[in-house]
This record gives sequence, structure tokens and C-alpha cells, in this order.
Amino acid sequence: MPVWDDLVGQDRVQEQLRAAARDADALVTADAGGTAGPEASKMTHAWLFTGPPGSGRTTAARAFAAALQCVSPDRALGGEPGCGFCDGCHTALVGTHADVSTVAAVGTQILVDDMRDTVRKSFTSPANGRWQVILVEDAERLNEKSANAVLKAVEEPAPRTVWILCAPSIEDVLPTIRSRCRHLTLRTPPVEAVADVLIRRDGIEPDAAYAAARATQGHIDHARRLATDERARTRRATVLKLPLRVEDVGGCLKAAQELIDAASEDAKEVAEGTDAKETEELKAALGGTPGGRMPRGTAGAMKELEDKQKRRRTRTQRDSLDLALGELTSFYRDVLALQLRAATALANEDVRDALERVARDSTPERTLRRIEAVLACREAMDRNVAPLLAVEAMTMALRAG
Repeated sequence: MPVWDDLVGQDRVQEQLRAAARDADALVTADAGGTAGPEASKMTHAWLFTGPPGSGRTTAARAFAAALQCVSPDRALGGEPGCGFCDGCHTALVGTHADVSTVAAVGTQILVDDMRDTVRKSFTSPANGRWQVILVEDAERLNEKSANAVLKAVEEPAPRTVWILCAPSIEDVLPTIRSRCRHLTLRTPPVEAVADVLIRRDGIEPDAAYAAARATQGHIDHARRLATDERARTRRATVLKLPLRVEDVGGCLKAAQELIDAASEDAKEVAEGTDAKETEELKAALGGTPGGRMPRGTAGAMKELEDKQKRRRTRTQRDSLDLALGELTSFYRDVLALQLRAATALANEDVRDALERVARDSTPERTLRRIEAVLACREAMDRNVAPLLAVEAMTMALRAG
């Protein structure tokens, strides 16, 4: 299966990346043979992939990284890089390739300490692969210091180093960084394309696949989780009941607390799956014994891991809340469509009775104010307002309409 097969609904972007991968392969081959590469190469040392959540920015970046590392013998016979089967493709896709480094925000920001070793590595030649690839999944979360570190590396990269930055929009990245990158814009995949992938790859029944794709508005990762995870469906059902529960102050405060509790539970599940394993692995690496005392001088490393895990729990909670707020926005968008009698498919057709009730009991103007209240809550959390306070303010605003 070629590396591009998971890139859903992005034909234009896929063709550009395939052309760049072909030229990248020609450059490495020419360099190895001491000959000149292509005169007008479509390959460059820095890329910026942007697109809304669910568009597949990281999927595109990983596919491109895999194509750059492809070592399939078919290339010499005219085949394209990115076979998906060779060791270079496979290890790049699963995240174990020695020359593909991935940086993702553990907390709400990517700190300079998280970038330092990666930036240093970017100035070295590939150890085993064809390119040194640095993939920054959350470029919008770079803070001032870490962004400046990336800028220095992007300004004067090593000859065989490629930076791939992913962010929701071009405005989320420093102008000095984005001006040095080739920009590709991804779009939200069509519902039909996402449903097709869920049916074909995940074996999901067509009705469930289309319902999940429609409910998540083409966000493939969320659609897959909604179609396969009963807990995700239960959480979504709870969120979509919230507009019917904000009729009094008590209902508003209770609904807000339940959203926070659900997000905290998500963070706890992630922590339970990773924190204990990480802690035991670090203890073993530092010379500790299970249940025993740690050697002297290792307290700093253990404290650093604890801080990293705490930041990850905070981010998981914020991401879970953001997903819930997106579902609320989708609910009120459907309400507005009903009120305006718009000829458009509803994302939340499965709760049409609730949509019609809210649409009947309010006006388009009130619905727009409610959408604005949800967006204001998201902005407040981006400014690090306490989540419970931000959500309580939102639910009270939803009641007032």
C-alpha cells in the first residue's frame, strides 16, 4: 500500500508531494553518483502544511517523510518513492526511523528544552536514511524561544535536512519562519471520502461509517474513534444534551462540571496508559530497581518526567474540552440551518428532535449569540483561563442566549 493511501481527499497536495519526493530521490541519487540533480527541483528544505483540524496535516507530513526515506529497489526501475513496504517507508510511518524526528507538544506549548536536541540533530547528516527529516506536529504551539531556535535551524539547514511544520493556519506560525517554507494548504476531506476509508480500512458498517463521518464533519481521526469507541459515542451524546439542560442556573453549573469531569477522565485514561510505563522505563534506565530506591543524582530526571506528564494531562484535558466545544458549535450550526430553512445536510441528524426543539424555542439571532459564546469559551481557554470558569461562563451565556 503506497504511503499516500491514508491521505484522504487531498489529490492536489498529494501530487505536489509526490513530485517533490521524485525530485528529492533524484537529488540524493545524483549526489551519490557525483552528477547534477534536476535543474528545477520541486524539493525544498522547509515545508509548512496548514489546514483545519481533521484535514490530515500530520498524515500528509508522515507520508512525505516516508517517501523521502523510501529505499524500494523499484525506484531504479522507474517506480515512485513511497512504496509503503520497504524498511525506510515502514519505519518512517510507525515513528521508529532513526532519521525522522517528530516533535509534538506535550503540554500547551512546545518549550525550547523540547526542541534543543532536535535542532542540534538537524545540523547532522542522515545516519542511515536518505534525508534527515524533522517533523513538528504542532508548530502553532511553539513559544517565542522554541520558535527562534527553529528559525535559526531553518535559515541555515544542513544539505540533506528537511523541516516539515504543521499548523492550523499560516498565521499561527512566525512570519520569519513561514517565509522560509514552501506552503501547502490541506482542506477538510469530504464526508464521503472519510466514510469510504472507514469502510475500506477499518471494516466499519456503511451506515455507521457515514454517520460518524457526517457527525465529525470529515475529521477522519475523530470519525474513526466515534465509529469504534462506545465511550466516545457516550461522551458525544452527553455533550449534545447540554443545550437542553441550560434552562436555569443550577443546570448550567451542573452541565459545566460534567464537561470538565469528562475531560479529566479522558486525561486520566491517557495517563494510566502511559505514565506508569514511562516511569518504570526511566527508573530502569537510571539504574533503579522495581520498588527499590533510586541512585543518587537521579531525582532531577524523575522530576522532569513528572513535569512532562503533568503538562500532557493538562493538554489532554484541554483537547478533550475543545472537541466537546466543537461538537456544541456543530449542534448550534444545525439549529441555525433549521431556523433559516437552509438546504444543507445536518451534521447531527441523529439528534434531530433536540435540534428542532431548540430551533423552535429560539431565534436565529439567539443561535448566533450562542455560537459566539462557545467560540468565546475556546478563546478564553487559549488564554489559559481556568477551564471550569470558562465553561461555566459559556453555559450561563447559552442560557441567556
